Amino acid sequence: MSSVRPKLGPDVPKVITAWDVATGATVYRTQSGDWSQDLSDAETVTGEAADKALSAAVTDETRILDPYVMEVSDEGGVAGRETLRETIRATGPTTHPDFHKAERGVINA
Repeated sequence: MSSVRPKLGPDVPKVITAWDVATGATVYRTQSGDWSQDLSDAETVTGEAADKALSAAVTDETRILDPYVMEVSDEGGVAGRETLRETIRATGPTTHPDFHKAERGVINA
């Protein structure tokens, strides 16, 4: 079941995010309905499309956990009231530079 998050207006750009069951990594729903660790691969949705994408993600909870909508900018970057949290989830831990996703080649730097 998806987490309760602050309500975002229908016109606010969003992506669907979750955790990968196998690895625990943060993942984002792509336009094809698959999952990627790279935020730039995520499908940006608004309105009813966001509701449908979240509903579809919930049915995929054997592969992912806790899907929810995350606010993004029009360009697809992290935005909104949870910017710090979502930036950390998108780029990796803040504990050591070697663990940053870009250093591991997971995302484009």
